[in-house]
Parts: sequence; C-alpha cells; structure tokens
Amino acid sequence: VPLQASGGGLVQAGESLRLSCAASGSIFSINNIRWYRQAQGKQRVLVAGITTSGTLNYADSVKGRFTISRDNTKNTAYLQMNNLKPEDTAVYFCNAGNIFTGQNSWGQGTLVTVSS
Repeated sequence: VPLQASGGGLVQAGESLRLSCAASGSIFSINNIRWYRQAQGKQRVLVAGITTSGTLNYADSVKGRFTISRDNTKNTAYLQMNNLKPEDTAVYFCNAGNIFTGQNSWGQGTLVTVSS
C-alpha cells in the first residue's frame, strides 16, 4: 500500500510534533503499522507499532512521550511526539505490513530535528 509520511520539522527540546502516515487504497485496515527512525550514520530502528487490532508497542526510549494511533476511516496513522529531545532527531519512516500477504510497504521519510 502506498504510504505518505508528513509532519516533520524543526522544533526545540520539550516541544511536540505529530507525524502522519497516509495510505492510499482500501486495505489500510489489514496492515500493521510501524514507525521507524534513522539518525544520521545509524541504523533504522523501530520506534512504535500498532497492530490491526490496536495492540501497541514502543521502544523504551520513547515510552511515555510518544503515542501511536490509527484512524482506519481516514487510512492514516499518527505518531504524536511530546517532550522531544535532541536524541529524537532522525528521519522517521512509516511502514505497513499486510497481515494476510506479508507485503511490506514503506513511505518516504520525514525529517524531525530537535534543537537543544
């Protein structure tokens, strides 16, 4: 499923951003959604995930600060990021995994920069 990530930007430490991951097509609801991030010079890592049934998981580094959600009526997933820290600076990617076919789709990244 084609994905479009948006919402990144430059903020100061302690501020918030909300990322969106919009999918085209009518099969969004049968995809698990995950947000990953990749800091410069580092590997891409999982930040948060939400299954088709709404089960959530988070990386320890973002627990209590980030919230992942989805609105299947809008074919969109979100990542609310509060109390941002400089170490959250990265390119954020959304990923959709079809639970029936196993097909994996990636959106283009959106850059989040947090200044201290």
